[in-house]
Amino acid sequence: MTIELTPANARRLRWRAQLLGGSDLGPSAVVDRAVALQGQDLPAVLAAIAIRSRPGTTVADVRAAFDAGELVRSWPMRGTLFATTPTRLAALLHFTAERTHRAAVRRRERLGLDDAVLARARDVLHEALLERPLRRAEALACWEKAGIETAAGRGYHLLMHLAVDGLAHWGAFDDTGAEQLLTLTATPSLEDPDAALAGLADVVRGFVAARGPVTEADLAWWTKLPKATLRRALTTVGDLVEVRVDGASAWVAGEPAVPDPTGVTLVPGFDEWILGYADRSLVASPSALEALVPGGNGVFRPAVLVDGVVVGTWRASRSSSRTTPEPSVTLVEKVSASTRRLIDRAVATWTHG
Repeated sequence: MTIELTPANARRLRWRAQLLGGSDLGPSAVVDRAVALQGQDLPAVLAAIAIRSRPGTTVADVRAAFDAGELVRSWPMRGTLFATTPTRLAALLHFTAERTHRAAVRRRERLGLDDAVLARARDVLHEALLERPLRRAEALACWEKAGIETAAGRGYHLLMHLAVDGLAHWGAFDDTGAEQLLTLTATPSLEDPDAALAGLADVVRGFVAARGPVTEADLAWWTKLPKATLRRALTTVGDLVEVRVDGASAWVAGEPAVPDPTGVTLVPGFDEWILGYADRSLVASPSALEALVPGGNGVFRPAVLVDGVVVGTWRASRSSSRTTPEPSVTLVEKVSASTRRLIDRAVATWTHG
């Protein structure tokens, strides 16, 4: 018998699955459980990992996990940066690399990046990274010195293409703690078909466990893999439970026990609470989505959630006297005066940058 969930209960299950109340896990375990977390904005993903980790975890602790090689940042799918683990990166690229390259064929043609240029760029970067990890500017300088132009987006695309190939990833931070270093990737093989299917099933199970309830469309959007391939993987995951949310079929991992209302939660920009799903209407109204991505410019602002519903955006800004952060909140949905006070307090006490 399929379990029927109200939208409110579905949001509460998602909130718990997403670990938005924190957890007893360290940063690398948080990311491994989630498979990958959106990483377009580096400060935002560091905060996203920290808030999902054990109490007291700081952004510095998350950076330390990157420095230790437990976490990496790369383009494992959709041509989008994610934070993930080395093992997860290898599994994801096994299934997605070819599709990512195909999707970028015309872009490479417009940039004049033919096979000969790509091969030369790979050789130059590989030789340089054998000596030491590089800052982005240093990698581009190596190519320029070798006669490979990097302006007008060519450098970025070369970095992405070679990362998708499994050559390199963003790893440890430089001595300023602000920039990640490009590092050679050691990619284990998943050539055995049974091992590959098991790896995909593990990815599917992780996606559902860390975001459920999710639909097939959510999973296909997130991975950009064919639905038929994903359906085969779904059938091999033993603990998935089908539920219905407003009449739509979805999955959770394990029998769902709906938690209590979740109160006020802050999430950073580009958070999986928004970007982990093809359909975001369960958590945000059209006006809230417009506030999150003004003009559809692709830049997702930090969100204020009340019981899982996006009610506005926020930022923590410091005064010139360097006192505690002053709350800056823009609401698009009505909230009570007491809830507004809780929101202001949450922003004022935000400690993750």
